[in-house]
Amino acid sequence: MARSLSASLGLPHTDLDEILFAGDEPLPLDAFRAAAERVTRGDAWVVEGNYSKLADVVWHRADVLVWLDLPLSLVVRRIVYRSLRQLTGLDRSPQARRLTWNRAFFGHRSLLRTAIRKYRRNRPRYARQVAETAALGVHVVRLRSGRASRAWLARQLDHG
Repeated sequence: MARSLSASLGLPHTDLDEILFAGDEPLPLDAFRAAAERVTRGDAWVVEGNYSKLADVVWHRADVLVWLDLPLSLVVRRIVYRSLRQLTGLDRSPQARRLTWNRAFFGHRSLLRTAIRKYRRNRPRYARQVAETAALGVHVVRLRSGRASRAWLARQLDHG
């Protein structure tokens, strides 16, 4: 979605995961925040990724915050699909270089287990943080299904 929006609007696109996982180890939080702050210092940008620890340097600087608040079943399907693409070499993103079968699916701290745990724990916190962001004047779009997300994106691309 972010890549399509940036292309349609002619704005620079940044994937926060690509910043966080650019090296052999994830960036320390201070360095990650500094890099995100540099990206959002400009007048116009599209940032992809949800890191609530960066809310003040990403969310609060945005004109529009799009929250993909999707059902857990869809999140799980997408994690499985993306992980399989990465593990089979079809996706060469920075995260893919570090992924193993154990990290993706089977380990105690696997992506899949972590996503399920965080989904349940983080949604109420995200709702509070998104409300705080909206109170600062940022327009918030909360999309709760794949269908709603596709329809919203199509409307934006028609008007872009």
